[in-house]
Amino acid sequence: MERILGIDPGSRITGYGVVDVQGSRLSFVACGTIRTNQKYPFAYRLNEIFEGINEVIQLHDPVVAAVEDVFLASNPRSALKLGHARGAAVVAAMQNGLVVHDYSPRKVKQAVAGYGQAEKGQVQHMVGVILGLKGRPSADAADALAVAICHSNQFQF
Repeated sequence: MERILGIDPGSRITGYGVVDVQGSRLSFVACGTIRTNQKYPFAYRLNEIFEGINEVIQLHDPVVAAVEDVFLASNPRSALKLGHARGAAVVAAMQNGLVVHDYSPRKVKQAVAGYGQAEKGQVQHMVGVILGLKGRPSADAADALAVAICHSNQFQF
């Protein structure tokens, strides 16, 4: 059995999702969000992301991390902040000894919804169906679970 940590980085909200993979069977372990405090300077918020991912790793003990890659935003400043947030999450995973795999947003959406342009609601719904969830995870947590699912599709454990 392999445990995968999926991460959907964001400077305000970073989603995480943890799944177990055994053969072709996926099992939900946990998901949630790391919400940064907008009242603090950006560097402090990056540290919140780093510490939050560290806590998730310590609690759930994944063996690998999968992170959504930065998409091209229309606002360069937003893209830069997203890149910083992604970097904080990747460094947290690496500091905990995890190998990190990167996936484009298009590839993640294709993995769960079969369509690279799927909307957030479609991703949320399909993640729930694939993992047999009773409720619908938040959009950011669902995106992180989708990243973990995408990784499980790429590697047969």
